[in-house]
Amino acid sequence: LDYDTGNRLRFQLELEFVQCLANPNYLNFLAQRGYFKDKAFVNYLKYLLYWKEPEYAKYLKYPQCLHMLELLQYEHFRKELVNAQCAKFIDEQQILHWQHYSRKRMRLQQALAEQQQQNNTSVK
Repeated sequence: LDYDTGNRLRFQLELEFVQCLANPNYLNFLAQRGYFKDKAFVNYLKYLLYWKEPEYAKYLKYPQCLHMLELLQYEHFRKELVNAQCAKFIDEQQILHWQHYSRKRMRLQQALAEQQQQNNTSVK
């Protein structure tokens, strides 16, 4: 395994793991198994904050994972994740946010299309 291949593999593994943090049920799973009590694991979460840098964040499909990564820096949040109701609440909030964002984006795209159509008809 050469240096470049090792770095590429590490990048892919860390990318996948960081994105898993967007899933509140996975966070609940980690909490219930005591990972958040392990100092080495908590330090690893701190190390992963480099994903917030634009040159890394651009590869993320689920940017909400960065918010979760940020919250995981706080012991109180890590402790609360043991509770399945906490994970359920976060999951519901993410769905509500996504639905609101989707509707808002659709309205913006519709308004833009109407504006372009008006511009096209006024040019003629």
